[in-house]
Amino acid sequence: MGKIRLKNVRIHSNHGCLKEEMLIGSDYRVDLEVTTDLSKPAISDQLNETVDYVHLNNIIKEEMTVRSNLLEHVAKRIIDRIFDEIPEVTEVEVEVSKINPPIGGDVESVSVKLGITR
Repeated sequence: MGKIRLKNVRIHSNHGCLKEEMLIGSDYRVDLEVTTDLSKPAISDQLNETVDYVHLNNIIKEEMTVRSNLLEHVAKRIIDRIFDEIPEVTEVEVEVSKINPPIGGDVESVSVKLGITR
């Protein structure tokens, strides 16, 4: 087994429960880790025998464009897409962070981390 990680995927989107968040949006960061068998591609050096991180990045970008009230919902949609589209993945952990959230204080970010094993 092995892990593939995408760190600090930066996206602007319109998630949130406040009207302002829906209209002007916020900056987000997504960190993703998937578990899969990397023994074959480690030997073969063939892209078709591994989980393509470009595919993972595209799933993140596409799901982040679908507006949601809660970060929990966005994280679950990302995980569901990965499990639906990439059967080789056995475990997913995703963290979705809202940068500079509008919560009335000096807060760098708020995050939701969700992990699911197939």
